[in-house]
Amino acid sequence: MKSAVLVIDVQSILFDPEPQPFESQVVLKKINEVIRLARAKSVPVIFIQHEQPKTVIEHGSEGWAIQSSLVTKSGDHFVRKTTPDSFLDTTLQSLLKKLEVESLVVCGYASEFCVDTTVRRAAGLGYPVTLVSDAHTTHDKPHASGAQIRAHHNATLPNISSFGVTISAVEVGKLWAQN
Repeated sequence: MKSAVLVIDVQSILFDPEPQPFESQVVLKKINEVIRLARAKSVPVIFIQHEQPKTVIEHGSEGWAIQSSLVTKSGDHFVRKTTPDSFLDTTLQSLLKKLEVESLVVCGYASEFCVDTTVRRAAGLGYPVTLVSDAHTTHDKPHASGAQIRAHHNATLPNISSFGVTISAVEVGKLWAQN
């Protein structure tokens, strides 16, 4: 089953200013490891970038740019989005069809918004999803820490079976051992 990696919203404005997301530096290293492993297996890497006009995350702005420590290459793909759903009004679905992708590996930011929404939408569209359990993050919120939010999504998303495809949560080190 041909996979693709989705790196969601790992952008300068979301990772560089203080306060940074939970374990931001660790997560950035783990995402780079996911990317490295994917490329070694000729798995396409797709960077998803959120944008909102007339804000610090406007398309083409410094804040909108991919976070500088991530390793991008000329063969990578880039998709722009304006909602937490990486599929809604974007080119993602057509790109996945063109690449003949049948399953997705997901990492990035924000666990409770864009990562969660994209994982659920992907499963609803019939894509089995592997959430990289130690390579997604978010900022602390008044109701829960970034660590708690990540743990919650790692525990709850794999329990959704009603889409008819598997959603799993796997650490980077075990990622392609299962695929």
